[in-house]
Amino acid sequence: MIDHAHDLESVREATERLLSAVAALDDASVTEPSRLPGWSRGHVLAHIARNADALVNVLEGRPMYADAHVRDADIERDAPRPLDVQLADVRESAARFRAAGAAPADWSRTVELRNGVVDAAARVPFRRWVEVELHHVDLGIGQELEDLPEEFTAREIAFLAERFTGHPEVPPTRLTDGTRAWHTGLEAEAPEVTVTGAPAELLGWLSGRRDGSGLTVDGGPLPALPPL
Repeated sequence: MIDHAHDLESVREATERLLSAVAALDDASVTEPSRLPGWSRGHVLAHIARNADALVNVLEGRPMYADAHVRDADIERDAPRPLDVQLADVRESAARFRAAGAAPADWSRTVELRNGVVDAAARVPFRRWVEVELHHVDLGIGQELEDLPEEFTAREIAFLAERFTGHPEVPPTRLTDGTRAWHTGLEAEAPEVTVTGAPAELLGWLSGRRDGSGLTVDGGPLPALPPL
């Protein structure tokens, strides 16, 4: 059972870590490239802020974004802003998300995200937690996948494994860190491929942030994952 209140608190803690790390930057650092192709750190910060507002829309029953063009245009518009404006925007949008999460609501209801994706409202706080933690890593300012909370990493591995389950381009695959195991790809009586590695390496590969070179593969080549 998803504990949305726990996840909302985890989002708050992750946001505070992000804000503290970003506050140590300067205006020039914000304009430098992030680890995401084609995006500066300013793009990443703008996306984090606009995602908070988009998830407020989801929780309050409105479309997540008016359309993909508006989403992308907003990020491009906000990316060049100076550090103090970026910080204020991330902080204030995070506060709006916390307020929406604190409002009385039926957390068992179904909500709609981008591209027709639907999910339980109770999972929206976890989705926000993902945005904050992984994009903090994408900023390239000190946080690495190995630094993420153990609970978060395990849950995100499970979430991404579920996302690829049944995908026709992903063979039956067993993922393991040596103590826990997850399954993804097409169903089979026995997994054709076993991918083993540290949790951070598994998460990096599943999320498209690492190439899988830190993993061990048995039963075939490392599966090529479709883009998220």
